[in-house]
Amino acid sequence: MDTHQPPSFLTHAERLDRLAALAVRVGLNLAPGQELVMTAPVEALPLARRITEQAYKAGASLVTCLLGDDQMALARYRHAPDEAFDTAPGWLFDGMAEAFRRGAARLAIVGDDPSLLAAEDPAKVARANRARSVAYRPALELITATAINWTLVASATPAWATTVFPDLPEEAALARLWDAIFAASRADAPDPAAAWAAHNARLMTKRRVLNERRYAALRFRGPGTDLKVGLAKGHAWMGGLSTAKNGITGNPNIPTEEVFTTPHRAVTEGVVAATKPLSYQGTLIRDIRVRFEAGHITEAHASTGQSVLERMIGTDEGARMLGEVALVPASNPISQSGLLFYNTLFDENAASHIALGQAYSKCFVDQNLDKAALDAAGANTSLIHVDWMIGSAETDVDGIDAGGNAEPLMRAGEWVNPG
Repeated sequence: MDTHQPPSFLTHAERLDRLAALAVRVGLNLAPGQELVMTAPVEALPLARRITEQAYKAGASLVTCLLGDDQMALARYRHAPDEAFDTAPGWLFDGMAEAFRRGAARLAIVGDDPSLLAAEDPAKVARANRARSVAYRPALELITATAINWTLVASATPAWATTVFPDLPEEAALARLWDAIFAASRADAPDPAAAWAAHNARLMTKRRVLNERRYAALRFRGPGTDLKVGLAKGHAWMGGLSTAKNGITGNPNIPTEEVFTTPHRAVTEGVVAATKPLSYQGTLIRDIRVRFEAGHITEAHASTGQSVLERMIGTDEGARMLGEVALVPASNPISQSGLLFYNTLFDENAASHIALGQAYSKCFVDQNLDKAALDAAGANTSLIHVDWMIGSAETDVDGIDAGGNAEPLMRAGEWVNPG
């Protein structure tokens, strides 16, 4: 069976059930008695309800779902007083952090309108994002440290679908986006759980090979790109299955195609051009081009969204430095779909990428390093973590050892030695 075509014997409801089961059983691997904190757009209620059902079938003690609404978000920008944009629901995020400390799992359903805030005042957008980032920090630190099992999964929504398929009527666009989500998430495979087990095994092989080679840096070359990314001391490559500090092993992203690790925040040099637009907090930033010197962005340009890009990298000192580097072959199913999703969960898994901001403390051989040790190893600290895509079928990647010797890792976007 072609797993990229919707199986004729499955209804849309049955495919939703499959995706919900994958989110709970493969993504979270939810433990009996564990609580689940879920966030979702209101349009994703059908999937959220099925995830709730699957979670209780898996033994969840309580599922709490927090819903967001685009029209309510827009009402803030159009009618709220100026001082409102420095406010965030700290009480809510403190509660989420406390739930995680007590052992709750985290699941986010994504499906935001990529251009929701494109017409709004970028200064207000930046202030609101910063206030939210500061308030969310205690919860985010638990997630980036993998203290808990967490996962992301997608739901098609009308605004997102018509962005991806602008030439189709809304209903047809929505159906096409659902097909793409189910295929990328392997919910359409004859046996989705078995498909994920095989995929995770392939990613684990890549991780093992990269961890054995112990590169000191990576060099990316392609159109507009000649970038050397130094890797943190004691870094470890991750990807696919991840074991949280609570002992539960799951997949943080549904879908995922990447293997990734932590760069050294002060050892990135050169120029890099994005290969896909970045959807950031309701604004599309196109044609990003930046220069790094001693790990810091010293020049940043974009054909659209320039002011948003500048405000993003001005969030704090760490926002100008790297927190992640990831390798993704250009032949992966998401890339081969030919779609630009305008959503980081999918687009980052279509191409090799880097992330500005906060590093993942799990990407180290010793996963119990304290903050001082992480700083000494080169891990970055920031209020943001923003992935953007730099790989394509025209990108070459070399691994560079401690002696400065280079060997090919990827050529024309494909693994030279897949392991």
